[in-house]
Amino acid sequence: MLFPEYRARRMRQNEAFRRMVRETELSVNDLILPLFAVEGRDVQNPIPSMPGHCQMSVEHLVAKVREAAAAGVPAVILFGLPDKKDPLGTRAYAADGIVQKAVREVKQAVPDMAVITDVCLCQYTDHGHCGMVAKGVIDNDASLDLLAKTALSHAQAGADMVAPSDMMDGRVAEIRALLDDNGFTHVPVMAYSAKYCSSFYGPFREAADSAPQFGDRRTYQMDPANAQEALREATMDVEEGADIIMVKPALPYLDIICRLREEIDLPLAAYNVSGEFAMIKAAAAKGWIDEQRVMMETLTAIKRAGADMILTYFAIDAARRLKG
Repeated sequence: MLFPEYRARRMRQNEAFRRMVRETELSVNDLILPLFAVEGRDVQNPIPSMPGHCQMSVEHLVAKVREAAAAGVPAVILFGLPDKKDPLGTRAYAADGIVQKAVREVKQAVPDMAVITDVCLCQYTDHGHCGMVAKGVIDNDASLDLLAKTALSHAQAGADMVAPSDMMDGRVAEIRALLDDNGFTHVPVMAYSAKYCSSFYGPFREAADSAPQFGDRRTYQMDPANAQEALREATMDVEEGADIIMVKPALPYLDIICRLREEIDLPLAAYNVSGEFAMIKAAAAKGWIDEQRVMMETLTAIKRAGADMILTYFAIDAARRLKG
């Protein structure tokens, strides 16, 4: 098709036409809101690098979940900040751990909200790594039991879905087996399958108090230069029983989202991470961009690349805009 026979602008000349031919539709049903639960009462610690977000004690977190539900957000994912840390991250899988308490309170207060829990050890270990450390090295296989125990404790507390984010090899199979053995065959696993060792996590590590105390996470999170490896990682998680696969971060890895969408026939999530959120907020605060329009453009781009669901700190704002 060539000009002048074909004129692309014909279908752009008014809003009705633009809506009729729109190829990608972002929906409130695509959104998942991350929240940070902390021990104590009447705690709301603002996160400076993530305006509008706080570390919250459970009663405030429940209030935020109610707000999300009123906006139409269908799901939240919970991260926990424990009252104490140790080498084995024992508060991650304690029955009275912060995430376990938050899950119970949220499900009682807002039963229709889908509650997903992040399954990792980094917030709970005194060394800040996502697995067990032995002689200064991450012990992959020794970590699997602890991660599976954490997932099981979340399911026992009432979590609707568990989401292992640790990037230990074999953890999906270990979690699936332990859930099934304990009668939780109905609880799905959303695997952080292609989680890159990214510089975009900085604000999150402040929010979750999860920065590693030595070294970095390059021995288990993916090299940002690699794409084919993402397909191998996702395929392995699918074969181990994952119900949803995830790409994290989203914006620098839209090509990975697209590639996995073409190759794997499972629901696909993408995490619009803290650094992506913070950049938009910072630029908007300077008056350099229109925050609302950039927010919607960003989320639409992630959806257009192939994501079925988006974990985003913009979830409530985006839901309100979509409904309004």
